[in-house]
Amino acid sequence: MKRPLPGADFALTKHVVGLSGVATVCQEARCPNLSECWSRRHATFMILGDKCTRRCRFCAVETGRPEPPAADEPDRLADAVDRLGFRHVVLTAVARDDLPDEGAGHFARCVRAIRRRCSGTTVEVLPADFHARRECIQTVCGAGPDLYNHNLEMVERLTRRIRPQGDYHRSLEGLRIVKEIAPKVITKSGLMVGLGETTEELHQTLADLRRVGCEVLTIGQYLQPTLDSHVLVARYYTEEEFDELGRYALGLGFMSVASGPFVRSSYNAGEVFEESRRRIGAAAAQGPST
Repeated sequence: MKRPLPGADFALTKHVVGLSGVATVCQEARCPNLSECWSRRHATFMILGDKCTRRCRFCAVETGRPEPPAADEPDRLADAVDRLGFRHVVLTAVARDDLPDEGAGHFARCVRAIRRRCSGTTVEVLPADFHARRECIQTVCGAGPDLYNHNLEMVERLTRRIRPQGDYHRSLEGLRIVKEIAPKVITKSGLMVGLGETTEELHQTLADLRRVGCEVLTIGQYLQPTLDSHVLVARYYTEEEFDELGRYALGLGFMSVASGPFVRSSYNAGEVFEESRRRIGAAAAQGPST
């Protein structure tokens, strides 16, 4: 499993990201695609700081006591998006269970700042579950993101052990609420494989996501961030297995599926979004099936 060396625009992306002072999940989560994405002027910004209030056994982001949200972060973020010329931007965040609104208001301010500065840029949000609180989800949806992404991460059986502060059904409920509040906002979720799940469990998970109206899916190989602090890789999937999972998901009715060893939730997110938008538009033009 190999990744390309940095290309021509890597240094520019690094410079702009550094000037912004906004964290990126590319760095904090040790993403294997960093050199490829930054060389294409792609980066996934992680707002609300770099300390997470949750401790998941698959994630490299540091757990700790976060600083209060920075009032100028939305403007610094929008400036970086503008400088890098993003056509599609993904905003994720650490979990902020310490805040009354879990960071929903700050998410909304960041979306609006990008809208003011970069009117042609589509915006994808990737928040934590907000404990499926309707008012928090409403706040984010009210800012008008084009796509709302929340990662289920893994099958139900493994969630309590590997993602102890998360909840499988709560995540599904959050995605359901998004479609109820803002039916025109595309919903998306991501899964990691190689944690010890079975094919039957994966199929059930995909069916559960479709049941709550999820339209876009990413499936990638789990890679252990550290040797001693994170859950072990149970096995590595082949390219053929990823292709088979992708075909199965499309057969369930997902509008766009990215499935492969290095696929991550925000990897090639702009292309995935455009594909889903085209297919949703085409399905709407055909009308209801008989």
